[in-house]
Amino acid sequence: MNIKITKCHGSGNDFLIIDEISDAYQFTEEERAEIAKTLCNRASSLGADGILFVMPSQVADARMRVFNADGSEASMCGNGIRCVARYVCELLQVEEAMIETMKANLEVKNETDIYPDIPTYLVEISPVSFQTKDLPLEVESTTLINEKIPGLNKDLLFTALAVPNPHLITLVDKAVLDSDIQETISKYVNGPNEYFPDGVNVSFVSILEKGSIYVRTYERGVGFTNACGTAMSASTLVSILNGYNEKNTYVDVYNNGGKVRCYVHYQNDQYRIDLIGNATYVYRADVSFEWDTIENYAVTNKIYFEEEAVQYKKLQQEAKQYVENHLK
Repeated sequence: MNIKITKCHGSGNDFLIIDEISDAYQFTEEERAEIAKTLCNRASSLGADGILFVMPSQVADARMRVFNADGSEASMCGNGIRCVARYVCELLQVEEAMIETMKANLEVKNETDIYPDIPTYLVEISPVSFQTKDLPLEVESTTLINEKIPGLNKDLLFTALAVPNPHLITLVDKAVLDSDIQETISKYVNGPNEYFPDGVNVSFVSILEKGSIYVRTYERGVGFTNACGTAMSASTLVSILNGYNEKNTYVDVYNNGGKVRCYVHYQNDQYRIDLIGNATYVYRADVSFEWDTIENYAVTNKIYFEEEAVQYKKLQQEAKQYVENHLK
């Protein structure tokens, strides 16, 4: 089989885009999972955090399906949908579009560059729910906001929310970030455990200063990533709930892959989060394989977007320096 791919990243969170609008590929569900596990393998010649299948939609301009590197499907991906936003807007030659995801149809649009000459897109992150059943989280209370989970840690205060994929967030200082606490908790809640039957994304968040936070995420189905878009959005909301930032104000969110900007709307007792950040192309290529020996796939015609890489590297360096100067 022959397929075309575009490698793209949002905040260093990288994906392989497979366009099923321009090319009528036919994949079974098992084949989608197998493609993700094989092509995303970092030991292979490609490697990525996941696959973004861009598909025709009956209710929007395009449909996005996200498969993690372990072959599992995610309900949403904030960094991934930025990549899809750019791809679809350029494909359809429009500035705004509607993208169908597993649980909602989301608005996306081209936005003012977050850094000079870096393609930037705004994507809607919703719906937002604090109901524990929506994660799901097995505890007695219907919500968990700034509360301890004794079985996980005796000191940290956690907030659980779905946006719509599940997130567990806690505010910490540099000492906790430098410890192995996050890795220990994350591996536990994403294995057999009594709290999260489907696993959960775990973010440790530090307040850098008013209007700026740092987020590090252990992503369900992936592990530690350079960034997770929905985690950064959810973390911004949690920082607001704790009084460090404000609704209807831009918050700069730093991560190991760079930075994004978030804006939390609150209207009619509902939250909606705008996630604004890069959608940077890495390369395009052709991939060929046979299904019974897919691990022996071949990559040809790889064309790099070198200027985009150079410009994003500058953003990364500035973001890293800022975090080092403000993280305490």
